[in-house]
Amino acid sequence: MSNEEKIIKAVEKISPCVVSVTTKRRLRYNLFNSFEMTGVGSGIIMNPDGYVLTNNHVVEGTNTVDVYLCDGKKYEGDVIGTDPSTDIAVIKINGNNFYSGEFGNSDELKPGQTAIAIGNSLGLTGGPTVTVGVVSAVRRNIPSQRGVLENMIQTDAAINPGNSGGPLIDSEGKIIAINNAIIPYAQGIGFAIPINIAKDVANELITYGHVTRPWLGILGMDMNPTLASYYNLATEEGALIVRINEESPAYYAGLKPGDIIVKIGDATVKGMEDVRRYIWRRKSGEIIEIQILRKHKQLTGTLQLTEMPVS
Repeated sequence: MSNEEKIIKAVEKISPCVVSVTTKRRLRYNLFNSFEMTGVGSGIIMNPDGYVLTNNHVVEGTNTVDVYLCDGKKYEGDVIGTDPSTDIAVIKINGNNFYSGEFGNSDELKPGQTAIAIGNSLGLTGGPTVTVGVVSAVRRNIPSQRGVLENMIQTDAAINPGNSGGPLIDSEGKIIAINNAIIPYAQGIGFAIPINIAKDVANELITYGHVTRPWLGILGMDMNPTLASYYNLATEEGALIVRINEESPAYYAGLKPGDIIVKIGDATVKGMEDVRRYIWRRKSGEIIEIQILRKHKQLTGTLQLTEMPVS
């Protein structure tokens, strides 16, 4: 099978579960007058029960949305939960036996592999829009209006207005990420939320209506040989702490920018994703052990996790 045929087959496999999401918001511009603003985005049906995965910024400020399936059928959707920290939201449409997508494993992504972005570009009729590229990089930390979006996937597959919330898929048609943003004036560099993160958040939103995750209160980056050599750091693997939030568990535990987390609990740390995965599996109030390197000196201590504050 040629590469072109594989892409066509992958698109045909995923298209039936790609939806268009339209929103209406009432905005007031003075005491007596207001106007209605409409928005459009994309989403993916994540299971046969009618749960739709999309971006928080697509549905922000509204409780109900209109969801259009690829065949044009319209459903009224209820926003059951949002998580601004990861820019993930879940919508529920009534019905059952919906066609849903197959998820891949975003932890196994490699730069250079095929990435296909699908969504409702610009809200145009006629079905989803398809753009093709590669995974350009993984584990990118991207500043946004709501803080830093961590562990993002970078792709050169064009993510156009309206594509937010739609799937990024591999050559087998498996969902590897949720399209999120395109950086203006960056020559088509797009970013997407890894599906492993999106699934974890979506499942909490479906179960509880909100995400109750603990946090460390750090901004970090992955260690690598170049970074270790340039700054004369003690290890080529681990999570380098760049910033610490005040009144966070890391702050009260005495961690400092420049510390390198090499182990947390019983998990060896190769990068920030290892820290995130371990923390999200814990509960607020738990006391965990953490091992760091500080100026070539190894230190071990404990800290108590607290619930992440609502932004």
